[in-house]
Amino acid sequence: MRLAILSDIHGNLPALEAVLAHLERAGDADLILNLGDILSGPLWPRETAAFLMAQGWPTIAGNHERQLLACAQAPGGDSDQFAYEQTTPEQRAWLAALPQQLQPHPHVRMVHGSPRSDCEYWLETVVPGQGARAATAAEVHERAGPVSERVALCGHTHMPRSATLPGGTLVVNPGSVGLPAYDDEAGGYHVIETGAPHARYATIELRAGGIDVNFHAVAYDWAASSARAEQNGALDWARWLASGRASG
Repeated sequence: MRLAILSDIHGNLPALEAVLAHLERAGDADLILNLGDILSGPLWPRETAAFLMAQGWPTIAGNHERQLLACAQAPGGDSDQFAYEQTTPEQRAWLAALPQQLQPHPHVRMVHGSPRSDCEYWLETVVPGQGARAATAAEVHERAGPVSERVALCGHTHMPRSATLPGGTLVVNPGSVGLPAYDDEAGGYHVIETGAPHARYATIELRAGGIDVNFHAVAYDWAASSARAEQNGALDWARWLASGRASG
């Protein structure tokens, strides 16, 4: 079975369309999986929601789905508030119905952050005063909880990476379709950056003799997405989208 793994689209519809065109050229997957953080951001949340609702892919909620929906009670962060105001009640109802985790195949587990929390980094660790680094084997194992499937899929950090648990489970983060870099204060100030503005996704082939993983970086019109972010007042997003960097 061949799986295509998408995560952290963040309303970047041109990036998503480019990923799907790349996937079609490479040979369609048996199943496309969406790991959440779907709409939040200063881009095209309404249009992205309409597109995705028509696909019917196995999809889970990320932390930004929760934060977007919370804007009904109180104003949220800029990215969540923009997406909340731009989406329809029907689209927000779709988000509210998404599960936190999903097992789309007997050998595959989908989570957004880690199995413990939608906002916990699984394959990265933030060290206060030092920034983010790759998680150690012990840290990855400790955050895994009772996961026993052959493959565990996570997103949240936007950084393409894989790691193997002691029991043999392969943990894969496909990177972000829609946002190649960002900075954050959670756990201490840190930046996450891929260093290039490409849209990211991964493909996985489950075979009796093992699991093949391929990470993909796809060119698209990131200048248009950057311009859209700038038009909507998000100069930081404009810079991240255009460069793939959040540091100097």
